[in-house]
Amino acid sequence: MRRIEHSFQEFVDAIQMANGAADFERVARRITERLGFEWFAYLRLTDNVPTLISSYPKSWTGRYFDLRYQDLDPVVRRARREHDVFNWGGGSPQAMGTPEQRRFFDEAMTFGINSGVTVPIRGGFGRMAAFTLATGESAAQSEQLIAEVRDVIQLVGLYFDTHVTAKLTVGAEAPLIKTVLTLRERQCLAWASRGKTVADIALLVGTAPRTVVFHLENARRKLDAASIAQCVAEALRRGLLP
Repeated sequence: MRRIEHSFQEFVDAIQMANGAADFERVARRITERLGFEWFAYLRLTDNVPTLISSYPKSWTGRYFDLRYQDLDPVVRRARREHDVFNWGGGSPQAMGTPEQRRFFDEAMTFGINSGVTVPIRGGFGRMAAFTLATGESAAQSEQLIAEVRDVIQLVGLYFDTHVTAKLTVGAEAPLIKTVLTLRERQCLAWASRGKTVADIALLVGTAPRTVVFHLENARRKLDAASIAQCVAEALRRGLLP
């Protein structure tokens, strides 16, 4: 369980630094894999207008919205009326519904999506969201995995929704901060400029090595640098480092 707790703490650190949809997708992909699942999907509905951040196959999500499956999807319907985390699966009794809903599950299974767990999230003014982790395993096979990490999944979903809601607007990205680099990104770059390794920096700033890599990569992308060395040089040129 210590591994799960460590992975969750890394997620908490990383989600605070995410600013755009691509950042959020990377952070969620990482915790999804650490928890033993294959895909994640965060679906937010505001006045029935959907916003999706997901690692599902693009061919599936494109079809999903083209056919307005968000209106049919039994998982979304259940998330609208329930408050507790719930398991689902294409072959489970809970999946039985209308013929259209059964066909929906059958089609999802052709993309490898067989079962999962969903965190329903209520928002104000008619907004709702659902954070889902999914796997290609059957519902019976994934049940034990879900039971082991159920509480962590709920926290991950709530953290994810809180930060996405605060930092992204519907249809457009809204950065949380105006500065080019975050404080932690500047700290990691400053230590890198002094020749410190990732392991050294992790000890100096009190975080995990993977989180240091996350901050350095974020800084590199923001400064449009090809390498960390170039990123350090550009940050120094702009006067961004202490």
